[in-house]
Amino acid sequence: MKNPAPSAAHGNEYRGLAQRHARTAHEHLAAGSFSLPDDGALPGLRPLVRESWQRSVALHANPDTAAAHLAMDTDELEDYRSGHPLAAVMPVIRRLLVQPGQDSGLVVAVGDGLGRLLWVDGDPALRRRAESMLFVAGADWSEASVGTSAPGTALALRRSIQISGAEHYTRAVHPWSCTAVPFHDPDTGALLGVVDITGTEDAVAPHTLSLVEATVAAAQAHLRIERLQQARDAVPRMTPRPGGRQAAARKVPDPLYRNSLQLLGREQALLSIAGRTVQLSGRHSEILALLSLHPDGLSADELCALLYPGNGSPVTLRAEMVRLRKVLQELSPDAVPGSRPYRLPVELFPDSGQVLGCLQRGAHRIALEIYRGAVLPRSEAPGVVELRQRVSGLLREAVLTDGSADSLLKYAALPEAADDAGVRLAALKLLPPRSPRRAAVVAELERIDRELSA
Repeated sequence: MKNPAPSAAHGNEYRGLAQRHARTAHEHLAAGSFSLPDDGALPGLRPLVRESWQRSVALHANPDTAAAHLAMDTDELEDYRSGHPLAAVMPVIRRLLVQPGQDSGLVVAVGDGLGRLLWVDGDPALRRRAESMLFVAGADWSEASVGTSAPGTALALRRSIQISGAEHYTRAVHPWSCTAVPFHDPDTGALLGVVDITGTEDAVAPHTLSLVEATVAAAQAHLRIERLQQARDAVPRMTPRPGGRQAAARKVPDPLYRNSLQLLGREQALLSIAGRTVQLSGRHSEILALLSLHPDGLSADELCALLYPGNGSPVTLRAEMVRLRKVLQELSPDAVPGSRPYRLPVELFPDSGQVLGCLQRGAHRIALEIYRGAVLPRSEAPGVVELRQRVSGLLREAVLTDGSADSLLKYAALPEAADDAGVRLAALKLLPPRSPRRAAVVAELERIDRELSA
């Protein structure tokens, strides 16, 4: 058998060289007043790290000020993660990653698809150290928050990644190394979150990547089996009634197969039912948006009034409903709407409703994370226009009333807030006097003033 020592030595030499290149690249950033060289190059960095730094420079001018922030408080976090699909696979992750690594100098984190950490566990001493850089449950570790890191960059690239020491964009994270693997829905392929191991150099060893990838694969298989079991248990069963007659047992909805309708920031909605997803036409998007708001159903005249800007014809509506039923029949026969009144036989959960629910609970930060833009922004259907204005208006009011400077600036980045001087003025009041972000806000206010004057 060959002696593995030369291979290990070569690996250590390579990592040492990579760290020297990364530290040199940071010196280039500082020399350029935290901007890239004219040709965009950062010598010696791995291509995927260099590309992530390029994204990070655009988001955070100064790597000394980019930092994680709490996206959810304790109550918001508990409420959010209890309903998250990854909650079902946490026993698998704890058994395969957390328990073996309790005293190994490693921290295991599981985050959602936006880079927010939902669970952080592992070596107690290392967890206490990690708290100093806010590597805690509820914190945002996306590229948009901290720049290059394994959890955030793995989500940005949708692939497994290892980030070592000075390859992190934020200097405060340089003592750490991490391996992260995205978690995809086993049925739809949708990005559900990320599994990360953070620690010292052991966190980026080749076997660590294999271990995390194997754990994610096992957790995905577990999620698939659990869904199949729940689907089987939800099949209507005949139960005896008095007098010998039988009745179908009530079908219990599967929380992991939550029927959803994505309307925010989309001209055409995405409908997901029982793990299958389809993109709808503009008109069908409007119809399902309206029916989801009225679970008791709408008459043909009521739906026409909400759907058509002028005098809608019930004949035209019936033709649209025929086409919509064909689409839903292929997706899930159980979802085909009834008529007289028009009503959905399954409950749909539109993302606009999630935003409104969060706002009602006072969780404006979660609402802002979910919000992806206006409801069906080009729709002129009266009922959709009313919903769009209500969601957008309540979100703006909540951010102005209770939002931090970060929340206000995040809202200001939305297309609908491009010319919102009020939001930017509110952010200026909350930003520290020496914050490097003040200059950009002032420049935006000046642009808005010039355009209004013109």
